This record gives sequence, C-alpha cells and structure tokens, in this order.
Amino acid sequence: MKNYSYIGISFVILLFGIWAIPKIVDNFTKTEMAIIGTVPNFTFTNQKGETVDNESYEDKVYVAEFFFTTCPSICPIMNQNMVKIQNEFYGNPKLGIASFTINPEYDTTEVLAQYAESYKITNPHWHLLTGNKDEIYKLANEGFNLYVADAPEVEGGFEHSGFFALIDKEGNIRSRFDENGNPIIYYDGLEAEGILMLIEDIKVLMKE
Repeated sequence: MKNYSYIGISFVILLFGIWAIPKIVDNFTKTEMAIIGTVPNFTFTNQKGETVDNESYEDKVYVAEFFFTTCPSICPIMNQNMVKIQNEFYGNPKLGIASFTINPEYDTTEVLAQYAESYKITNPHWHLLTGNKDEIYKLANEGFNLYVADAPEVEGGFEHSGFFALIDKEGNIRSRFDENGNPIIYYDGLEAEGILMLIEDIKVLMKE
C-alpha cells in the first residue's frame, strides 16, 4: 500500500514538474520592461490620404518618431534606420511605424507619398502622418515628451529629437532598463546600438 502511495505521489510531482518547467524557464528568459506612459488619442492623415488614429495600431507593436521631409541633418539617418527595422520584420503584420511630420504645412500627403517611395517604405502599417501643427506639437512635447520646436535660426527651421519611442499592443510607451535599473525611456534613432536594442525589444513585446 505504501509503495502505491509513493508511486502516486511521485507521479503527481513528475506531472507538476513538467507543467512548471516552462513557466520557470519563461520567468528567467522574459525581459522585464518599463511602462513610461500611454499614448494620448490622436487622429491624423497618412501618405495615402487615409485617416489614422490609435486604433489603426491596435494589436500591433509600433515605433514612433517626429521628423520632416526637408530635414538636412538627422532625419535621413533616422529613417534609414527605421527602414532597417521595417526590413527586419518584413511580412510581419504585428509591426507598425508612426512617423509624424513637424512641418505639416509643407509635408502634405503628396509630399509624404513621394518620401515614402524614395525610402522604399513598404510596410502597410508604416504611416507618415500630417495634420494640425499644434496637435502634432502637443502630441510630441506632452504626449511623448519628445522635444520639437520651430527654430528659424537653425538649418532646416526646426529642432527635434533623434529618439524613437516604442509602443506596445495596448498603447503603452515601453522601454528596457539600463544596467543601473533605470528605464532608458527612448531609443537612439541615430546609432546602431540603439536600433539593435529596439529590434530586440520589439520581439519581446510581440510575445506579450
């Protein structure tokens, strides 16, 4: 009788072990990521003349940036790197990209369409967005805390950040933690290291 009880208990322990191992492994391999905030509601127009809002990115992990098509300095580097991200996830419907122009008076849907073609933007969920300038600036400076401003004294006429924001499937701005346990908040859109980190973290969020 004792032998049967021992066998039964051992069988239960074995089953529990088989069930628990994947969860234990997952706890060790899953990367914890910070929640920085939530993307405010927005509605703009993309390069195809379509209305795009938060729901357009529902159930997608997406990257956001602020740029303008005539930018003579950092924007070309940012969008060349963004194309690398696009190509890394080629054919994956779960990746989205939001590129908000900070010069909507010039960057019409037609201009943005030409820009998309010149950069070989093929992801159907990469929206180059234009609209009301005040709303775009408010979204950048208050919603994302990514600095943008008019700057007639500098070449190009505008100042803006070279950082990318990473947003999860629920519309939360996310980031990894640095070696000191602090959230990095944004990803450097100008450096290879920042792009590699971003690609890694997109993959993490796609599994959530």
